[in-house]
Amino acid sequence: MKTKLINSPWTYALGMLALMIPGQAFSTYYTYFYVDALGLAVGLATIARTIYMVWDAINDPLFGYWSDSTRTRWGRRRPWLVATLPLYALFFVIIFSPPEAFQGQSLFLWFTLALILYETTAAIQWTNYGALFPEIFRGEAQRARASAIQQGYQIIGILIGAAVTPIVFAALGFQRMALLFAVVYAILMVILILSVRENPEAQEKPPLKFAEAFRETLKNRPFWVFNIANSFAQTVNGLLGSIIPFYAKYALKIPEAQVSILLAMIFIPVVPLVSVWAWLIRRIGAKRAWQVAMAVYAFSVIPMAFVEGLIGGAVGGFLVSFGLAGFLVTPSVVGARIIDLDAERTGRRREAIYGAVGGFITRSSAFLSALAFWIVGVIYGYESGQNPGPNPEGAFRFLISAVPFTLLLIAFAITFLYREERPRPLEAQPLDAIPQKEPL
Repeated sequence: MKTKLINSPWTYALGMLALMIPGQAFSTYYTYFYVDALGLAVGLATIARTIYMVWDAINDPLFGYWSDSTRTRWGRRRPWLVATLPLYALFFVIIFSPPEAFQGQSLFLWFTLALILYETTAAIQWTNYGALFPEIFRGEAQRARASAIQQGYQIIGILIGAAVTPIVFAALGFQRMALLFAVVYAILMVILILSVRENPEAQEKPPLKFAEAFRETLKNRPFWVFNIANSFAQTVNGLLGSIIPFYAKYALKIPEAQVSILLAMIFIPVVPLVSVWAWLIRRIGAKRAWQVAMAVYAFSVIPMAFVEGLIGGAVGGFLVSFGLAGFLVTPSVVGARIIDLDAERTGRRREAIYGAVGGFITRSSAFLSALAFWIVGVIYGYESGQNPGPNPEGAFRFLISAVPFTLLLIAFAITFLYREERPRPLEAQPLDAIPQKEPL
């Protein structure tokens, strides 16, 4: 592969596109496929998801530690990506390929096992892909550019996984749709793997022992501040995605066919807007840009409480996209800095364990999102589409504006607790013994 493509932000971002297309298709349509199309009871589907979530709480930190501890001539991350690439593609197809005779208990068992296998390989892929970012991109300017490109690809992946998927499975069926997306994923991921060169210096020192590695991670105060703030903001992302159909129906009073237009006005502008936030990081620094992104995101949701109709909703959605773009770009640069400082203290680069533990923390946003929905529903009397209560419009205007605004203000306030301190090395060693060179 040509030298200019080695560790290029453009080829690295292909990994995000590769993982997002099947990942978004799965998260958006697996419930519809199993519950609505195949008739699996929603309670059984929820139990299967809960079983995996328990396993997920254990496996993510383990995969992160094992990845950081890997020592091979090909690097620490690439062997994991290569080994799980065919498994991830296979299990994605299996998810959408249950035997026709299965129903009830047998369908539940198939779904549970397939879910565990698919999500486990997905966790390994995401952990190792994300761990490459802080290692191969150094300095705020380089990371800001790489993050902007990566998040642009992420939005494209979301749009394909969410908007194109129903067109594909309507034409080909779910199994062939899964097979097509698995092939696309594999091609893009192979390009990423061939284009990445890890820094061999990251493997020079032996890894920290298991208990010490987790102790050093969990006592890192900036790490906790960073992830707690992001978990509140991530809750807003989850709310926006789940509330938009309700908001369109009860507040904007537009038909279901126009919901995709509203979603497009939120997500499509993010692609060019990420470059604005990359520029801002270079101008004022990652930490300050991260704080500005939280504030802008908070105020951008306010108009959603007042707009009317499709045009008003589209304008409000466009304003939200600017704040969303900032939240997508800035955290990865701040998080990479946390890993740099940890490397100065421990003498080891431990991107994977920080990414895995941090991901587990921010996934608490799913609980916060569900809790917010339930509380507002109780206050406004909304129970379901059959019993929407006396003021469903007020409920969903409140959920899409006041709740996100409050959560983002909390996240913005927490960012001011973030302090970078020059760490003292964990071991007595010359500072120049710590790997700090640019990747090859």
